[in-house]
Amino acid sequence: MATSNHTNLRDIWYTMIGIPGLEEAHTWISIPICFMYIIALVGNTLLLYLIFTEHSLHEPMYLFLSMLALSDILLSTVTTPKMLAIFWLQDGGISFGSCVSQMFFLHFIFVAESAILLAMAFDRYVAICNPLRYTTILTPSVIGKMGIASVIRSFFICFPLVFLVYRLTYCGKNIIHHSYCEHMGIARLSCDSIKVNIYYGVIVALFSTCLDVVLIIISYALILCTVFRIPSQQARLKALNTCGSHVCVILLFYTPAFFSFFAHRFGGHNIALHIHILLANLYVVVPPTLNPIIYGVKSKKIQEKVIQIFSLSKTFC
Repeated sequence: MATSNHTNLRDIWYTMIGIPGLEEAHTWISIPICFMYIIALVGNTLLLYLIFTEHSLHEPMYLFLSMLALSDILLSTVTTPKMLAIFWLQDGGISFGSCVSQMFFLHFIFVAESAILLAMAFDRYVAICNPLRYTTILTPSVIGKMGIASVIRSFFICFPLVFLVYRLTYCGKNIIHHSYCEHMGIARLSCDSIKVNIYYGVIVALFSTCLDVVLIIISYALILCTVFRIPSQQARLKALNTCGSHVCVILLFYTPAFFSFFAHRFGGHNIALHIHILLANLYVVVPPTLNPIIYGVKSKKIQEKVIQIFSLSKTFC
């Protein structure tokens, strides 16, 4: 095993053991995870196809939804195939470089998706609080710039993580008690002090994800103020209904993420490791699986297009 982080990092190999304490149940756990992964791929790919091929769906809300669908596909694909390889084939070996790459893309996609959810909250704010200027404010050009900005922001936030793990010295510990590589999991395998890694991780959480959540809460506070000033109860319910699917997606995305963050740093021995890892595994497949279903149920336009596609397929059959 390498003892220097300057010349032999390429020789370091780790072994991921999946879910510690539940090794005998790996096969059974893999079945719902595989099933959800397939649904996530099919559902989000179908959403992308519908949005980009149907002119009636070329609206700001659906363009943001296409960004969310793409990030969901990437988030689940970065982690789930290797996870299933561990569960089915006991193939937990991964090189240091591959582990760091998985870590970077995992955090990069997470931060980008958080920015997309913030953009979707802004979309709902404009639609409800300033409906007459909705199409003039959220033009395709503006939406494209918002998408690019979320990617650039995520890159500059997450790229330093690569340097932070490469600067450390690794000297023998090569067992990762997880099903995929993440920043603190790699850092804790080093022999050096990881205070800088811990501080940067907290700063990233505060000034990216937590800031996004605060801005989303502010957006919905302004939305609620506007909605409750509407005299018609039916109009109020209609306005709130347009936000329902987005609120569900927000809760699906942030609730397990914050649980994992606080459990990882402050949970100590109060939360069993296998519970933490199991929830972390479900986190990368459950939201991507449910997001297209939630929007499919709540959006009549998407429902109609899906029914139309299946009706055409039955006709040809």
